[in-house]
Amino acid sequence: MQNLTRKIAATPLARAAALPLRLATVARHDARVLKRSGSWLVRSREHSCFTYDLEPSNHDHLCWFVSEVTGAPVKQVRTHVQEAEEDAELRRTLARGLATSVRSGTCDREVRYGRRVAYYAFVRTLAPAHVVEAGPHRGIASSLIAAALLRNGSGRLTTVDVDPRAGELIQGPYRAVVDQVVGDSVQVLASPRVRERGVDMVLLDTSVSADHEDAELAAVAPALSADALVLSSRSHAWPCLAHWSEDQGRRFLHFDDRPRDHWHPGNGFGASFTGRG
Repeated sequence: MQNLTRKIAATPLARAAALPLRLATVARHDARVLKRSGSWLVRSREHSCFTYDLEPSNHDHLCWFVSEVTGAPVKQVRTHVQEAEEDAELRRTLARGLATSVRSGTCDREVRYGRRVAYYAFVRTLAPAHVVEAGPHRGIASSLIAAALLRNGSGRLTTVDVDPRAGELIQGPYRAVVDQVVGDSVQVLASPRVRERGVDMVLLDTSVSADHEDAELAAVAPALSADALVLSSRSHAWPCLAHWSEDQGRRFLHFDDRPRDHWHPGNGFGASFTGRG
C-alpha cells in the first residue's frame, strides 16, 4: 500500500487522490474555529478590541520578546509580568470599572491582559519618565502602564483620544499618574507641551489608517529621547513602524500573539528601538 501511495503521489492523479485527506484536515480546523466562535458568541459581550489570554508558549515568547527589545534578562521580565498578573488591586479596579462602565453592555467582566502585559513589563524594565499612549480605548493598557509607573515610583502617562469616554477604566490610584487629553493624536503629539516634556515611550493604538500612523510617527519623532521605545498595535497590518524604523536607523521587531480559547487569530504589536538601552 505504501509503494502504491508513493507511485500515485508522483502522477497527475495525486491531487485528486489527496482531496479527501485535505478536506478532512480543513474540516477539523474549521470545526475548532466554529466551536470557539460559538462559545465566544454566547459568553462574551465584546465587539471590538477583544481581550483574551495567550497560549502558554506564546506567553513565554512574549517575555523573550520584551527581553530582546530591552536587553533585560528574561528572568527579570518574567518577574515583572508575574507581578502585573498577580496585582490583585489592579484587577479589582479594572473589574469594577468594566462592571460600571457606560459601555458595560459591550464589556466582558473578566480581566484578561493578553499581550498588553508586555507594556507593563516595558515600563518596569526601562523606567521611562514620560509615556504617551495614542488611542487608549477603554484603558486596560493605560492602567497597566500606570500601575508600572507607580511601582517604579516615578514617571507619568499621557493618553490622547478624540473620544471623551476613552480611558474610562483608569480609576483609583492609577489616575494620579495619568494626564488624559481629548483631541487629535497627531496634533497632540506635535504640540509644544509634548515636545518640551520629551517622550521616552510611545504606544500608537489609534488604528485609524496607515497614513494616520505615518503622521503620528512624524509628529512624535522630534519629542523622542535618544533611546525611546516606540510601539504600534497595527504593525501586523501596516508597514509604517517598520519603514520608519529603517529610515531612522532603528531596530524593529514584531510580536505575533496567539489567543487562547478564542476565535480571533490575534494581532500582536511592533517595537522600534535603538538597542542602546
